[in-house]
Amino acid sequence: MKKFLALLLALTMVLSLAACGEKPVETQPNETQGEQTQVTDPVDVVEVAELKSLNNKEYGVDYVSLYSEFGKDVTIDQVIEDTATGNAYIEIDGVQYMLGMDFLSRAMVYNCAVPEGGMWETEEDVYNTWWKLYIQRWNNLLPEIPLYSNEYYDVYNTQIKGVEEHPTNPYWSPASALIDWTSEKNDTIILGNTTALSGKFRYATFGANSPGAADLDVQDLILGLATVTVTKEGTYTVNDTVVKELVETENEDGSKTYTITIYDDLKFSDGSAVTAKNYVVFPMVFSSPVAAQAAGKDHMSAMTMVGFESYNAYDGTNAGEGVTKELSGLRLIDDYTFSVTISADYLPYYYDLTYASFSAHPTALWIGDADIKDDGNGVYFTDDFYAKDGDSYVLADHIYNSAMTPVSDYPCSGPYVIESYDEADKSAVLKVNEYFKGNYEGTKPSIGTVVYKLMVSKTQIADLTSGNLDFCAKISGGDETNEAIAMVEKSNGAYAYTHYSRAGYGKLGFRADFGPVQYVEVRQAIAYCMDRAQFAKDFTGGFGGVADGPYYTGSTMYQGAVEQGMQLNAYATSVDSAIAVLEAGGWVYNAEGGEYTEGVRYKKIAAEDMLEADKTFQSKDGAYVVTQDAEGNYYMPLVLNWYGTTDNPFTDLLMTGFMSNENIIAAGFNVQNTIGDFAPMLDELYQAPIYGYYAGTPLYTCFNFATGFTSAVYDYSYNWTIDPAEYDSYSICYVKDMADAYWLQ
Repeated sequence: MKKFLALLLALTMVLSLAACGEKPVETQPNETQGEQTQVTDPVDVVEVAELKSLNNKEYGVDYVSLYSEFGKDVTIDQVIEDTATGNAYIEIDGVQYMLGMDFLSRAMVYNCAVPEGGMWETEEDVYNTWWKLYIQRWNNLLPEIPLYSNEYYDVYNTQIKGVEEHPTNPYWSPASALIDWTSEKNDTIILGNTTALSGKFRYATFGANSPGAADLDVQDLILGLATVTVTKEGTYTVNDTVVKELVETENEDGSKTYTITIYDDLKFSDGSAVTAKNYVVFPMVFSSPVAAQAAGKDHMSAMTMVGFESYNAYDGTNAGEGVTKELSGLRLIDDYTFSVTISADYLPYYYDLTYASFSAHPTALWIGDADIKDDGNGVYFTDDFYAKDGDSYVLADHIYNSAMTPVSDYPCSGPYVIESYDEADKSAVLKVNEYFKGNYEGTKPSIGTVVYKLMVSKTQIADLTSGNLDFCAKISGGDETNEAIAMVEKSNGAYAYTHYSRAGYGKLGFRADFGPVQYVEVRQAIAYCMDRAQFAKDFTGGFGGVADGPYYTGSTMYQGAVEQGMQLNAYATSVDSAIAVLEAGGWVYNAEGGEYTEGVRYKKIAAEDMLEADKTFQSKDGAYVVTQDAEGNYYMPLVLNWYGTTDNPFTDLLMTGFMSNENIIAAGFNVQNTIGDFAPMLDELYQAPIYGYYAGTPLYTCFNFATGFTSAVYDYSYNWTIDPAEYDSYSICYVKDMADAYWLQ
């Protein structure tokens, strides 16, 4: 099905939801609408909505999100795809709006209804089309730069039995898989991870947007008895070991209620009974102002539930119109039955089964001596939960300590419990939870002790052969992989490996809401300057390649999008292309506001568009600073302050592949760096003292680490929000897509 629309400025677009057989996408750094296309059909002239900077504009006064204005009613057959750029549009009342990351990420999971008479037969078909458009927009904005996607080799001591029969895969990490394994090495397994433990084991994402991989592994080992859980194949299923009955009810107002009855024989690691209260406590706490004060942000765990807004606004004293202590969408039915009602605003949802996913937490862990009650209108906390000492909630410190203290007196619900944590060497010792009933297959752990420790890439094989490690997961990089394979082949069966393609990549990430990297042309220019294909080859030694978007090629949505003609820009290495996009983006000045000729480029920014954090932006050494001319215009230097992590071959390769890259220098960049530990790097990325390191002044804009797409749910709705009320809690790349704004004035 194809239609044609003529645009202003003689630009035209092609409606092509199949998008098959078109030419490769060309980068459009100035957000233009695409190339002119020859048309023969009658056309209508439409107005194209202007893309404007959001800097220093007020949400709700100057603009709101495009999705909040129109998104709920848009169906996939209304979308216009520009096949030259990959960007997508909708037309409303004669105005054409580009669809940004926020719109596309939400539509991808909330707008999957199958339209009549179209090319889509199933919700999966619709989802795959939205996903394709989302990836193409991502590829255009380039919020981070993928540098390698590799084969993972998991190498292990063959005294660990069952790995071959129950192997790891992108969706099934060693922390999940070991429940099926046994150990002939003193009933112990020693796991390693190149990411250091921080101690946030009870809630790995507490106060942050992305958990550390090691912390998340330990969390998964001690938190369990989920009502809905991930399978080995990367799908979601009702956990029949925990759930006696799950009833779904469609309500007249469009909401949906899940009533969940758990078995009455579930226990925590101390032998105490698990009841319905243990499942409702977490979303209640982490939708309250008490937890928001503890975490320094509002996690809004119950956001999708009916009654969330009025409950979230309750501070312990202000009950009244629109504010209540009761969370009406969450109910305690009896000791072993509870229900959750999801607002119609979040339905239909592609992954709706996950709305019924709850894990068991000891109530005292999060609420101390307070209690949970339900008088018929919804769950609520007793008043002592909201008790204050001056302006601070008393329980805020308790919640903070519960999240941040690795070892506590509170029991665990997972297959293991934490026996000890060594802050000095970042290692944890876990013991089997004898009361654990089993995972979704009813399997109980057989290995009595799990030691989890920091693994250094350069010494991991030596640590394995010396007995200091039993399982080295996710070995990557050419030298490391070759070393691991050679060791296994010479070990006479003492060691073995399993391998699989990585669902994720190593990347150069950005804090993209200040400094030069907030501008799309800067991120694109960096990509053009780097030889990503060679970087991937050098790093992986041929055991991998490079991705052009946030995808796993083994996923069904990727395969479906390719069938629909997904086109991505590979950003082939070219300093000329880098210079072209920079010049088109206005990086054509020197520090004094004159014409750029050599050295570091500057961009002129009008005073009304200049953020406070940008006014003080400078290079790490202070040699390059923001300047201002007599008319009040600011000039920003094209400086990249990069934070790299230690003992990391990825960082080592970036020293030449990025920092001292000849193309980077020739294009007019200056890169300066700091090399340090992972936790301080995360604090600089978050611009918050999550781990106690951030000093308060934004400085770094570039970071190297990795990301994965190993969840059974590919849902990034709210992670691209432009709403300040949600941004600090949910933004993952700190990019505010101008296309996501609907301007009120």
